[in-house]
Amino acid sequence: MSKHPTQFWHALPDGRVQCDVCPRACQLHEGQQGFCFMRGCRDGALVLDGYGRSSGFCVDPIEKKPLNHFLPGTPVLSFGTAGCNLACRFCQNWDMSKSREQDTLAAAATPEAIARRAAQLGCRSVAYTYNDPVIFLEYAVDTAAACRALGIRNVAVTAGYVSPGAREVFFAAMDAANVDLKAFTEDFYHRVCGAHLAPVLDTLRYLHHETQVWVELTTLLIPGYNDSDQELDAMTCWVVDNLGVDVPMHFTAYHPDWKLRDAPPTPPATLRHACEIARRNGVRYAYTGNVHDSAGDSTWCRHCGALLIERDWYQLGAWGLDDQGRCRSCGTPLPGVFEARPGTWGPRRLPVSFG
Repeated sequence: MSKHPTQFWHALPDGRVQCDVCPRACQLHEGQQGFCFMRGCRDGALVLDGYGRSSGFCVDPIEKKPLNHFLPGTPVLSFGTAGCNLACRFCQNWDMSKSREQDTLAAAATPEAIARRAAQLGCRSVAYTYNDPVIFLEYAVDTAAACRALGIRNVAVTAGYVSPGAREVFFAAMDAANVDLKAFTEDFYHRVCGAHLAPVLDTLRYLHHETQVWVELTTLLIPGYNDSDQELDAMTCWVVDNLGVDVPMHFTAYHPDWKLRDAPPTPPATLRHACEIARRNGVRYAYTGNVHDSAGDSTWCRHCGALLIERDWYQLGAWGLDDQGRCRSCGTPLPGVFEARPGTWGPRRLPVSFG
């Protein structure tokens, strides 16, 4: 297993090392791995285990990340590793993010090979996803640099649980991010995710005020846990006050998985209601997800109400933007990153191997 040097750590007086990538701040003896599984103490230093290895590669539609205002309709080469720095009991990718087995990292590829393959496949971007990419920061940042050299953009799908310093380096390599805002109470983050809310909010404020990264938010609504009107009202008001009215919010459906199986699947009506609360509080672009709801997943002009981007699952339909990303009916710009014409990848999922 490859062991790669890391930047964000320091030695402690008692001989341990402390990881400074995320607020968990794991303090490790020689031979120990951090909570995330990917970072460990070897020969008195903190190293990234498994650099250059992945749990798998796949070409997805960019809308699956989900990103609705970033290169719509285009293919994105996606990959992740193993482990995670959160402990979400409801994890929908638990087979990878909760894995602590080296055999999970069965696919090998250098950053340069990933960039070349993305270009060969016609991908407009590469996504660091499936588990949280901040835990394999060095691999992600090196891959992002190789991608940028070929004109390929970079996408982070992350919980935003990352410390200052590390987040500056990580997000400097990214062009877009979908951040999981898992709830809006400290109790939920502590009890259900084994983490804290405040560092995530700090990351969101940092992204909005100090970077050019295009940001969208996702909240998986779990009945009885984080879907109350009071919590959704507080969350969406905070987003408008701190991030502005143009940050898209995705409210997605939970299904029982991993260690949280006592809640029922999220009713589509709950997602639509969350979108209504968001819009009432000023959020201009609120979407439903993980359910078949073309109207709730499509993009409409905030000024004249015209249909700008029609979506049916991951298939694009009507396109109402001009080549400058403005509404063809009234000329109102749509915030985001758009090309003159939409992509045509559709809902396909293409596994990719490196030989």
